Amino acid sequence: MTAFKSILFFIVAPGMLGGFIPLALLRTGSQWKTGILSYGAPLLWGIGLVMLIWCFWDFLAKGKGTPAPIDPPKHLVVAGFYRLVRNPMYVGVLFVLAGHFVWFGYWALAIYAVLFFLVVHTFVTRYEEPHLRKVFGAEYEEYCKQVSRWIPRIP
Repeated sequence: MTAFKSILFFIVAPGMLGGFIPLALLRTGSQWKTGILSYGAPLLWGIGLVMLIWCFWDFLAKGKGTPAPIDPPKHLVVAGFYRLVRNPMYVGVLFVLAGHFVWFGYWALAIYAVLFFLVVHTFVTRYEEPHLRKVFGAEYEEYCKQVSRWIPRIP
């Protein structure tokens, strides 16, 4: 049942934020000819989707729950992409959004990606991180010391 909830959440949350909404923005506003850059879009989409699927799997297998608030993980997930950044699912969606922009070239997509990041950053810093500190305590504090929020640390 947890797998079903996770798949449903995957379709609704990242599917809506990284798929439906950006595609609804197509043909709005001005367009930038991305030229040869557009060939990088499949790579960006691929990286983003791999990150999302891998993270969802880690939530199921290692966290024993889902990313959805209705069935949160029982264990702090610090494996896979979570060893690189604390928010790899949001980073994965940003890769997908960047792919949309370089493929289609509509400025509305770039603006949407920036707004997405600002909203997510606010959500993470105001709600998600304080909540995880309450739930996982010292384990989460130590994790925060080791892993950055958005950009991987280079050793």
